[in-house]
Amino acid sequence: MQPDQVKKIDNSIVQHGPANDRVYLMKLSHDDLPDIVGKVYDLGRQHGYTKLFAKVSADAAPHFTKYGFVDEARVPNMYKGESAGLFMCKYLDQDRSVPGNITRISEVLNCAEGQDTVPAPSGSEVRIERLRLGDVEALAALYDTVFETYPFPMHDPNFVRECMEDETVFFGIYSEDKLVAAASAEMDTDWQCAEMTDFATLPEYRGNGAATHLLYHMEDALADLDIHTLYTIARAESFGMNIVFSRCGYTFGGTLHNNTQIAGKLESMNVWHKQIGTR
Repeated sequence: MQPDQVKKIDNSIVQHGPANDRVYLMKLSHDDLPDIVGKVYDLGRQHGYTKLFAKVSADAAPHFTKYGFVDEARVPNMYKGESAGLFMCKYLDQDRSVPGNITRISEVLNCAEGQDTVPAPSGSEVRIERLRLGDVEALAALYDTVFETYPFPMHDPNFVRECMEDETVFFGIYSEDKLVAAASAEMDTDWQCAEMTDFATLPEYRGNGAATHLLYHMEDALADLDIHTLYTIARAESFGMNIVFSRCGYTFGGTLHNNTQIAGKLESMNVWHKQIGTR
Protein backbone atom coordinates (compact mmCIF):
# COMPACT_ATOMS: atom_id res chain seq x y z
CA MET A 1 0.00 0.00 0.00
CA GLN A 2 1.32 3.43 -0.95
CA PRO A 3 1.97 5.87 1.92
CA ASP A 4 -0.40 8.81 2.27
CA GLN A 5 0.66 12.04 0.63
CA VAL A 6 1.89 15.16 2.40
CA LYS A 7 0.78 18.50 0.94
CA LYS A 8 0.30 22.13 1.84
CA ILE A 9 -3.08 23.77 2.24
CA ASP A 10 -2.32 27.47 2.20
CA ASN A 11 0.49 27.72 4.79
CA SER A 12 -0.40 24.57 6.75
CA ILE A 13 0.83 21.02 6.16
CA VAL A 14 -1.49 18.01 5.99
CA GLN A 15 -1.10 14.31 5.32
CA HIS A 16 -3.98 12.44 3.74
CA GLY A 17 -4.72 9.25 1.88
CA PRO A 18 -6.39 5.83 1.98
CA ALA A 19 -3.62 4.09 3.94
CA ASN A 20 -4.58 5.84 7.20
CA ASP A 21 -8.05 6.71 5.89
CA ARG A 22 -7.83 10.19 7.35
CA VAL A 23 -6.72 13.79 7.01
CA TYR A 24 -3.95 14.71 9.47
CA LEU A 25 -3.26 18.40 10.01
CA MET A 26 0.38 18.01 10.95
CA LYS A 27 1.47 21.64 11.05
CA LEU A 28 -1.06 24.41 11.56
CA SER A 29 -0.25 27.93 10.47
CA HIS A 30 -2.24 30.33 12.61
CA ASP A 31 -2.46 32.61 9.58
CA ASP A 32 -4.81 30.04 8.01
CA LEU A 33 -7.39 30.21 10.81
CA PRO A 34 -10.31 29.85 10.79
CA ASP A 35 -10.72 28.76 7.14
CA ILE A 36 -8.28 25.85 7.39
CA VAL A 37 -10.76 23.90 9.54
CA GLY A 38 -13.38 23.89 6.82
CA LYS A 39 -10.77 23.00 4.19
CA VAL A 40 -9.66 19.97 6.22
CA TYR A 41 -13.30 18.93 6.61
CA ASP A 42 -13.98 19.34 2.90
CA LEU A 43 -10.87 17.31 1.99
CA GLY A 44 -12.03 14.47 4.22
CA ARG A 45 -15.54 14.52 2.76
CA GLN A 46 -14.22 14.71 -0.79
CA HIS A 47 -12.20 11.50 -0.40
CA GLY A 48 -14.59 9.68 1.90
CA TYR A 49 -12.14 9.41 4.79
CA THR A 50 -13.45 8.32 8.18
CA LYS A 51 -11.31 10.49 10.50
CA LEU A 52 -10.03 14.05 10.66
CA PHE A 53 -7.05 14.54 12.96
CA ALA A 54 -5.24 17.74 13.95
CA LYS A 55 -2.35 18.80 16.18
CA VAL A 56 -3.13 22.31 17.39
CA SER A 57 -2.19 24.74 20.14
CA ALA A 58 -4.76 25.39 22.86
CA ASP A 59 -5.55 28.89 21.59
CA ALA A 60 -6.55 27.47 18.18
CA ALA A 61 -8.76 24.71 19.63
CA PRO A 62 -12.03 26.72 19.72
CA HIS A 63 -12.00 27.00 15.91
CA PHE A 64 -11.95 23.20 15.68
CA THR A 65 -14.50 22.70 18.44
CA LYS A 66 -16.99 24.68 16.36
CA TYR A 67 -16.68 22.01 13.68
CA GLY A 68 -17.30 19.20 16.15
CA PHE A 69 -13.68 18.28 16.87
CA VAL A 70 -12.87 16.89 20.33
CA ASP A 71 -9.47 16.43 21.95
CA GLU A 72 -8.28 12.85 22.36
CA ALA A 73 -4.91 13.72 23.90
CA ARG A 74 -3.26 16.74 25.48
CA VAL A 75 0.39 17.66 26.03
CA PRO A 76 1.01 20.43 28.60
CA ASN A 77 3.37 23.24 27.57
CA MET A 78 3.82 21.73 24.12
CA TYR A 79 3.49 25.12 22.40
CA LYS A 80 6.65 27.14 23.10
CA GLY A 81 6.71 25.84 26.67
CA GLU A 82 3.77 28.14 27.43
CA SER A 83 0.48 26.45 26.51
CA ALA A 84 -0.85 23.00 25.79
CA GLY A 85 -0.85 21.17 22.49
CA LEU A 86 -3.99 19.21 21.65
CA PHE A 87 -4.53 16.23 19.39
CA MET A 88 -8.07 16.82 18.17
CA CYS A 89 -10.27 14.66 15.98
CA LYS A 90 -13.60 14.42 14.27
CA TYR A 91 -15.00 11.07 13.13
CA LEU A 92 -16.83 11.04 9.84
CA ASP A 93 -17.78 7.42 10.53
CA GLN A 94 -18.65 6.77 14.18
CA ASP A 95 -17.61 3.11 13.95
CA ARG A 96 -14.02 4.29 13.81
CA SER A 97 -14.31 6.03 17.17
CA VAL A 98 -14.57 2.70 19.01
CA PRO A 99 -11.24 0.88 19.63
CA GLY A 100 -11.34 -2.74 18.54
CA ASN A 101 -9.44 -4.19 21.51
CA ILE A 102 -10.16 -1.99 24.50
CA THR A 103 -9.25 -4.74 26.98
CA ARG A 104 -5.75 -5.08 25.56
CA ILE A 105 -5.31 -1.31 25.43
CA SER A 106 -6.29 -1.03 29.10
CA GLU A 107 -3.93 -3.85 30.09
CA VAL A 108 -1.00 -2.21 28.31
CA LEU A 109 -1.69 1.20 29.87
CA ASN A 110 -2.12 -0.20 33.38
CA CYS A 111 1.12 -2.13 33.05
CA ALA A 112 3.03 0.85 31.67
CA GLU A 113 1.78 3.33 34.27
CA GLY A 114 2.76 0.90 37.02
CA GLN A 115 6.43 1.00 36.07
CA ASP A 116 9.13 2.63 38.16
CA THR A 117 11.32 5.25 36.50
CA VAL A 118 14.78 3.96 35.58
CA PRO A 119 17.91 6.12 35.45
CA ALA A 120 19.68 6.79 32.19
CA PRO A 121 22.06 3.94 31.31
CA SER A 122 25.77 4.70 31.30
CA GLY A 123 25.93 3.92 27.59
CA SER A 124 29.59 2.93 27.80
CA GLU A 125 28.89 -0.44 26.22
CA VAL A 126 26.68 0.94 23.44
CA ARG A 127 27.91 2.81 20.39
CA ILE A 128 25.32 5.51 19.61
CA GLU A 129 25.92 7.97 16.79
CA ARG A 130 24.00 10.81 15.25
CA LEU A 131 23.21 9.64 11.73
CA ARG A 132 24.09 11.84 8.78
CA LEU A 133 23.26 11.96 5.08
CA GLY A 134 25.82 9.25 4.43
CA ASP A 135 23.76 6.87 6.58
CA VAL A 136 20.43 7.21 4.76
CA GLU A 137 20.79 3.99 2.76
CA ALA A 138 21.53 1.91 5.86
CA LEU A 139 18.77 3.67 7.80
CA ALA A 140 16.15 3.09 5.10
CA ALA A 141 17.20 -0.56 4.85
CA LEU A 142 16.76 -0.96 8.62
CA TYR A 143 13.20 0.39 8.49
CA ASP A 144 12.40 -1.73 5.46
CA THR A 145 13.51 -4.83 7.38
CA VAL A 146 11.72 -4.04 10.64
CA PHE A 147 8.35 -2.72 9.39
CA GLU A 148 6.00 -4.43 6.98
CA THR A 149 4.25 -1.08 6.49
CA TYR A 150 4.64 2.31 8.17
CA PRO A 151 2.68 5.59 8.24
CA PHE A 152 5.52 7.35 6.40
CA PRO A 153 7.83 5.94 3.67
CA MET A 154 10.85 5.41 5.93
CA HIS A 155 12.05 2.62 3.61
CA ASP A 156 12.75 5.25 0.93
CA PRO A 157 16.26 6.78 1.22
CA ASN A 158 15.06 9.95 -0.51
CA PHE A 159 12.33 10.47 2.09
CA VAL A 160 14.78 9.86 4.94
CA ARG A 161 17.15 12.37 3.34
CA GLU A 162 14.38 14.97 3.14
CA CYS A 163 13.62 14.42 6.84
CA MET A 164 17.27 14.94 7.77
CA GLU A 165 17.45 18.09 5.68
CA ASP A 166 14.38 19.43 7.48
CA GLU A 167 14.23 19.32 11.31
CA THR A 168 14.52 15.60 12.07
CA VAL A 169 17.62 14.22 13.76
CA PHE A 170 18.32 10.50 13.66
CA PHE A 171 20.44 8.45 16.02
CA GLY A 172 21.56 4.86 15.62
CA ILE A 173 23.23 2.02 17.47
CA TYR A 174 25.99 0.19 15.69
CA SER A 175 27.28 -3.33 16.30
CA GLU A 176 30.72 -3.24 14.72
CA ASP A 177 29.91 -1.56 11.38
CA LYS A 178 26.28 -2.66 11.18
CA LEU A 179 23.36 -0.34 12.00
CA VAL A 180 21.15 -2.45 14.29
CA ALA A 181 18.78 0.11 15.87
CA ALA A 182 17.66 3.66 15.25
CA ALA A 183 15.22 6.36 16.32
CA SER A 184 14.54 9.98 15.52
CA ALA A 185 13.57 13.27 17.12
CA GLU A 186 11.27 15.20 14.82
CA MET A 187 11.82 18.75 16.03
CA ASP A 188 9.43 21.65 15.74
CA THR A 189 11.69 24.60 16.51
CA ASP A 190 8.74 27.01 16.31
CA TRP A 191 6.79 25.14 19.00
CA GLN A 192 10.04 24.17 20.79
CA CYS A 193 8.97 20.55 21.05
CA ALA A 194 10.01 17.26 19.47
CA GLU A 195 8.34 13.96 18.69
CA MET A 196 10.45 10.98 19.73
CA THR A 197 9.65 8.46 17.05
CA ASP A 198 10.74 5.93 14.42
CA PHE A 199 12.20 3.43 16.92
CA ALA A 200 13.37 0.29 15.16
CA THR A 201 15.65 -2.58 16.21
CA LEU A 202 16.64 -5.58 14.15
CA PRO A 203 14.96 -8.71 15.57
CA GLU A 204 18.23 -10.44 16.46
CA TYR A 205 19.35 -7.46 18.58
CA ARG A 206 16.17 -6.96 20.61
CA GLY A 207 16.02 -7.44 24.37
CA ASN A 208 19.11 -5.34 25.12
CA GLY A 209 17.41 -2.02 25.91
CA ALA A 210 18.22 -0.33 22.60
CA ALA A 211 15.14 1.91 22.73
CA THR A 212 15.95 3.12 26.25
CA HIS A 213 19.56 3.88 25.30
CA LEU A 214 18.43 5.79 22.22
CA LEU A 215 15.69 7.72 24.05
CA TYR A 216 17.94 8.99 26.84
CA HIS A 217 20.70 9.82 24.35
CA MET A 218 18.29 11.86 22.21
CA GLU A 219 16.96 13.70 25.28
CA ASP A 220 20.50 14.74 26.17
CA ALA A 221 21.14 15.98 22.64
CA LEU A 222 17.89 17.97 22.49
CA ALA A 223 18.67 19.78 25.72
CA ASP A 224 21.22 21.79 23.71
CA LEU A 225 18.71 22.74 20.99
CA ASP A 226 16.18 24.87 22.90
CA ILE A 227 13.57 22.08 22.94
CA HIS A 228 11.30 22.15 26.02
CA THR A 229 8.72 19.39 25.50
CA LEU A 230 9.09 15.84 24.22
CA TYR A 231 6.26 13.55 23.21
CA THR A 232 5.64 10.30 21.42
CA ILE A 233 2.74 8.51 19.77
CA ALA A 234 3.08 4.81 20.64
CA ARG A 235 1.02 1.80 19.56
CA ALA A 236 -1.60 1.38 22.29
CA GLU A 237 -1.63 -2.43 22.09
CA SER A 238 2.16 -2.78 22.38
CA PHE A 239 3.59 -3.31 25.86
CA GLY A 240 7.18 -2.60 24.79
CA MET A 241 7.28 1.07 23.81
CA ASN A 242 4.63 2.18 26.32
CA ILE A 243 6.71 0.62 29.09
CA VAL A 244 9.90 2.21 27.72
CA PHE A 245 8.43 5.72 27.80
CA SER A 246 6.84 5.29 31.21
CA ARG A 247 10.12 4.01 32.68
CA CYS A 248 11.93 6.99 31.16
CA GLY A 249 9.69 9.44 33.03
CA TYR A 250 7.02 10.23 30.42
CA THR A 251 3.39 10.89 31.41
CA PHE A 252 0.36 9.47 29.62
CA GLY A 253 -1.61 12.14 27.73
CA GLY A 254 -4.44 10.26 26.03
CA THR A 255 -5.34 7.61 23.45
CA LEU A 256 -5.96 8.32 19.75
CA HIS A 257 -8.60 5.82 18.64
CA ASN A 258 -8.00 3.79 15.47
CA ASN A 259 -5.59 6.48 14.38
CA THR A 260 -2.68 5.01 12.45
CA GLN A 261 -2.25 2.25 9.91
CA ILE A 262 0.59 -0.07 10.87
CA ALA A 263 1.25 -3.48 9.33
CA GLY A 264 -1.94 -3.32 7.34
CA LYS A 265 -4.45 -2.40 10.06
CA LEU A 266 -5.60 0.70 11.91
CA GLU A 267 -4.27 0.89 15.45
CA SER A 268 -5.03 3.10 18.42
CA MET A 269 -2.08 5.13 19.68
CA ASN A 270 -1.06 6.42 23.12
CA VAL A 271 0.44 9.87 23.58
CA TRP A 272 3.19 10.25 26.22
CA HIS A 273 4.98 13.48 27.11
CA LYS A 274 7.85 14.88 29.18
CA GLN A 275 9.32 18.28 30.00
CA ILE A 276 13.09 18.71 29.77
CA GLY A 277 15.42 21.48 30.79
CA THR A 278 17.56 23.26 28.22
CA ARG A 279 21.23 24.09 28.48
